[in-house]
Amino acid sequence: MIHRIFTVLFTLWCLITGLTAQEIKKPNVLFIAIDDLNDWVGFMGGHPQVLTPHMDALAKRGRNFLNAHCAVPVCSASRASVMSGVAATTHGSYELGPRYEQLPALKEVPTLQRYFKNHGYATLSGGKVLHHNFNGRLAEDIDQSLGRTRSPRPKKPMNRPVNWSGAWDWGAYPTQDAEMADIQLAHNVAKALKEDFDKPFFMSVGFFRPHVPLFVPPKWFALYDADKIALPKNPKSDLDDLPKNFLRINDYAVAPTHAEVVSGGKQRSLTHAYLASVSFVDHCVGIVLDALKSSSHANNTLIMLWSDHGFHLGEKQHWAKRTLWEESTRVPLLIAGPGIQPGKPCREPASLIDLYPTLLELCNLPKANHLEGVSLVPQLRDPVKFRKQPAITSSYFGNYSVRSRDWRLIVYENGAKELYDHRNDPDEFRNLANDPLHKLTLDKLSKWLPNNVAPEFKAKSERTRAH
Repeated sequence: MIHRIFTVLFTLWCLITGLTAQEIKKPNVLFIAIDDLNDWVGFMGGHPQVLTPHMDALAKRGRNFLNAHCAVPVCSASRASVMSGVAATTHGSYELGPRYEQLPALKEVPTLQRYFKNHGYATLSGGKVLHHNFNGRLAEDIDQSLGRTRSPRPKKPMNRPVNWSGAWDWGAYPTQDAEMADIQLAHNVAKALKEDFDKPFFMSVGFFRPHVPLFVPPKWFALYDADKIALPKNPKSDLDDLPKNFLRINDYAVAPTHAEVVSGGKQRSLTHAYLASVSFVDHCVGIVLDALKSSSHANNTLIMLWSDHGFHLGEKQHWAKRTLWEESTRVPLLIAGPGIQPGKPCREPASLIDLYPTLLELCNLPKANHLEGVSLVPQLRDPVKFRKQPAITSSYFGNYSVRSRDWRLIVYENGAKELYDHRNDPDEFRNLANDPLHKLTLDKLSKWLPNNVAPEFKAKSERTRAH
């Protein structure tokens, strides 16, 4: 009798919450990070020729968040926000340099992996997940390492001009996939997925490509005809209506300037190398997904795939990251697995700080009080469900982007502004910040600008390294 009453109550609760019994059981988590991957993937349509069949297939069987953005457009700070669930304006890392464990604001904040471990999960991690790995006090966050190595590089530069940073080289190297760190990691993950676990697992997997240097084996370059590769639209007048704040950002970082790339005749070959690297990492993702599909965990594993930030390849006459424009802040974000119905993509704004609370809700774990993001579960159930909060991105100290469903506002430390209407200007060619017709929109978005901003935490800079 008691069992029958419980069953009835349980069924009613499921109906009220909209959850299935499969969702209520704690699922495993496969958490896949890809370094420097922009929207040049088939499921986002960023480049008409890119070949990413494995990620495209994942997008079709889950939810594709087409308007997802990073918290900071550099690796270490972005990943600190993902793993903590808090914004840069709270943890104080706006650039390269500080390790997660160095940030005073995160001293008592458990990483996503630690939180899951504290609630009964086995934690495994391999590759570049946190920027600096799980070291020091974070070492115990991970139960099992899946390895973190670097791919080989040629002894001499292949295509890099002598005056460019050492990381900015590219070419068909090495000869075999098996020599690549990402392939080795993918096979380590595939092996781990064959294991039986006595508890649910949280498995973090971080692939390095398409981060520079853009070396991948020849067969990935052979997928594309370099002479026929489409290059990004880049009107000569594009920057004429912009404030000067970030126009020379590459002068202070490791990436070449657009003028250097074009004058050196390198744009087409660099673009070719990036596309080859994207297809290569898609293959690595495919190895992992195929292993999961054939494992005993296939029906009880959530998959979350994301990138730490976007990447310019000449758009707005810029290369690499760090800017507050769409190419730099926008990231792939896919969520698939038990209880998540495939369907339309979601165009509501999402932030990478939303990943932490989303996973807690999907895995039926207690809410964490420190979190600043908002769960994406409502959009997993209904992709057109309105999200009030925009995605906020910080770059360096005092510079912010506010990205809503249809608009982007950029406000720089000196008060200069940019405003773009993505319904009519997805390439952000026309700055409307000084147009009185759009003052109401500008004022509305400005209300989301951060207050009580944490000062920048200074640590040894890695600005001369292309991370």
